[in-house]
Amino acid sequence: MRSIPPWPRWLGLSGLLPQLACLAAILFGPAEWRWTALAIAWGYAALIFSFLGGMWWGIAASRIREGERVPAWLWVASVAPSLVALATYVPWVLGWSWPQPQLVILGLAIIASLWVDRRIAPSAPDWWMALRIPLSLGLGGASLIIGLI
Repeated sequence: MRSIPPWPRWLGLSGLLPQLACLAAILFGPAEWRWTALAIAWGYAALIFSFLGGMWWGIAASRIREGERVPAWLWVASVAPSLVALATYVPWVLGWSWPQPQLVILGLAIIASLWVDRRIAPSAPDWWMALRIPLSLGLGGASLIIGLI
């Protein structure tokens, strides 16, 4: 972690705090906090997963600017997180079981996002994976736990 510049390191790690606060609220707070904490946890996981797609899009676009050929899978991977996040919202709109099953989906998707991060690492800063691994495992893991408890 020391190889990561201070701003990305501390801002990235602070990005785990909202999900950890939701987990703490569910585990230790009064029962009436549960639904709100679940909804906030879903929203935050969906937001950050969409943000990851935006980062991947930016890396793909910068590769084009540098004259590199960008594989089609990267463009698809860049928009997939927003579509997955939207799909996990639909059950709530329809009155189905929500948000715990969708938190499991988002948690697993955030952890699986490391595959894309690993594939684009050569085009990212040298410290990219040193930051992405703890953040994806932290947020994905917390989302998964919240979805399962």
